[in-house]
Amino acid sequence: MSPDQIAAVIMMGLLLLMVIGGIHLAFALFFLALAFGLIFQGPVIFTMSMLKIFGTMESEILIAVPLFVFMGTILEKSEVAEGVYQSLYELFGPVRGGLAFATVITCTIFASCTGVIAATVTTMTLLAVPSMLKRNYDKGLATGVVCAGGSLGILIPPSVMLVMYGPMANLSVAQLFAAALFPGILLSVLYLLYIGLGSWLKPAMAPAIREEERSVKGAQLWLRAAKQMVPSLILILAVLGSIIAGVASPTEASGVGAFAAMLIAAAYRKLSYSNLKEAAYTTLIVTGMVFFIIIGASVFNSVFLYLGGGALIKSLLMGLPLGKWFVLFVMMFVLFILGFFISWQGLLYVVVPIFLPVAASLGFNPLWFGLLICLNLQMSFLTPPFAYAIFFVKGASPPEVRTMDIYRGVIPFVLLQAVAVFLCIVFPEIILWLPRTTLGAG
Repeated sequence: MSPDQIAAVIMMGLLLLMVIGGIHLAFALFFLALAFGLIFQGPVIFTMSMLKIFGTMESEILIAVPLFVFMGTILEKSEVAEGVYQSLYELFGPVRGGLAFATVITCTIFASCTGVIAATVTTMTLLAVPSMLKRNYDKGLATGVVCAGGSLGILIPPSVMLVMYGPMANLSVAQLFAAALFPGILLSVLYLLYIGLGSWLKPAMAPAIREEERSVKGAQLWLRAAKQMVPSLILILAVLGSIIAGVASPTEASGVGAFAAMLIAAAYRKLSYSNLKEAAYTTLIVTGMVFFIIIGASVFNSVFLYLGGGALIKSLLMGLPLGKWFVLFVMMFVLFILGFFISWQGLLYVVVPIFLPVAASLGFNPLWFGLLICLNLQMSFLTPPFAYAIFFVKGASPPEVRTMDIYRGVIPFVLLQAVAVFLCIVFPEIILWLPRTTLGAG
């Protein structure tokens, strides 16, 4: 190992220590990039940083990030999720685990209308967790369902993660959206199967509600549930339908989605000045945080690669025994472990660019490999200590819910996410079939 490569290893180690120590990821990236750049490259690091920042920010596809965030925030204000959940709550409630079923299905529908998880997880915590606890659901199951179901929003399109991954990996975001649809549905189905099996084996874990708690029954109940889903389906068709059909680019579709969300909010009489102001403010905060990490990571990676860190890691991975599948396992395992300590944005822009050349050298399909990465990164939302979904659920849950209850509840769902990754490796058509048939992806 050369002195430069030793410096690159130290650089990555210091990043992990700074993040664990509580320093914001964006500032840690900038500081280390400039410090090591000055030492090994000199003042030219400042010019290089400006060029990298400009090159990153001129990407047109990144315009979709604030628009999808705004769309999700406006949709949260419109209270669409409340209507969908209430209908599904009465529809599935008389079945063991019915409230958990309703929660996962509502989260899946809502995930298809938003690109971020904060709105979904917070809303569903306020709606579903008190209802389940009131009916003596296991606290771990009640909170774990919301954590896992709410996190689907970062994978099921329109996903901000996929929008950010596309330009970084030189992949079409439209193809990524098409590729992510079936893996997202697969996760939702695995969650439903776990709930059904768990409530059958342990009826006390997820008891059914009383029949008299239904306000309507029979065909009227099904009709009301279908009616409540119409706004969400319109938004899904407006965004995903236009992208997969090739009518609009993801950037154009994000604008259509933001406008459609405002129309839905107006129909629900929730399009007030205060709601618009709050949605714009939330969008500004989330987008600012994301873009600071993006540009910080781009400068950090430039210095890291200049020092030979990427070549070192590639040589280490390519030198592993047991062939390319073992190398893939090591990369997935490293991402999973780092997800305990670093946010998905940091992993996406710091670690993934180092793995992409390795995957290309091994001959892996880039679209398939990209979705495996995104499936893996979704687990970081449920793995403490830096698990966003757990933070959101804890903050919005009733006081009797302890953090340890949530930790216990998310473990089965993390294992199910790992099962989904395994299934997508064994059966790659889960990822590749839809983009291949609709968009002609390889």
